Amino acid sequence: YSGPDLGNVGLDALDDPSPDLSDYRVEDWATLGLFWFLAVVVFLQFFTRYALNNPIAWTEEIARYLLTCVGFLGGAMAVRRQSHIQVEFLYVYLPRRVARVLSPLVDLIRTAFLGYAAWLCWKVTVIMHTQPMVVVDWPMSIVYGACTLGIVLMTAWSIRVAWGNWRSGSSVLTRVKAEGRHQ
Repeated sequence: YSGPDLGNVGLDALDDPSPDLSDYRVEDWATLGLFWFLAVVVFLQFFTRYALNNPIAWTEEIARYLLTCVGFLGGAMAVRRQSHIQVEFLYVYLPRRVARVLSPLVDLIRTAFLGYAAWLCWKVTVIMHTQPMVVVDWPMSIVYGACTLGIVLMTAWSIRVAWGNWRSGSSVLTRVKAEGRHQ
C-alpha cells in the first residue's frame, strides 16, 4: 500500500477544505464514474424487479459489463499504486540478495504477461466488433475495448513501476523486511 498514512489522523484533519487529489489519474476518475453508473444500474435492476415486479431486461447485462470494465480499469490503478496481491511471504524469509535478484524478474514477467494479454485482448476486441450484445444492440467490442484499455494501462504502469524499481535498486517486495512486516 503506497497511499497516505491515515494512522494518526485526528478529527481536525477532516475539516481540511482542500483534499490532495494529485495522486489520482484519469483512469481513477473514469473507474469511479463507471462504478457509480454501475451502482445506478444495479439499483434500477433491484427496484424494477422487487418493487415494481417488472424488471428491465438490459440492466442485468449492462451491470455485468460495467463490473468487468471497473475490474480491468481498477487493475490499472492497482498496478500504478503497486497494491496488487503479491507473495510477500517469500521475501520475508529469503536472503536480501536473492530478493534483489527476484524482484526485477517479477517486474519483467509481470510486464511481459500484461503486454501479451493486451495484444490478445486487442485481437479479441477487433473480432468482437461484429458481435452484438444480447439485449442491447451495441457491439461487444465496446466492452472488450474497455478491457483492452485497462490492460494497456496496466502494461504502461507496469513498465513505469519496473523502471522506477530498477533505478532505485529496490521494490515494494524488497522493502518487506525493512518495513517490519515479518513480525
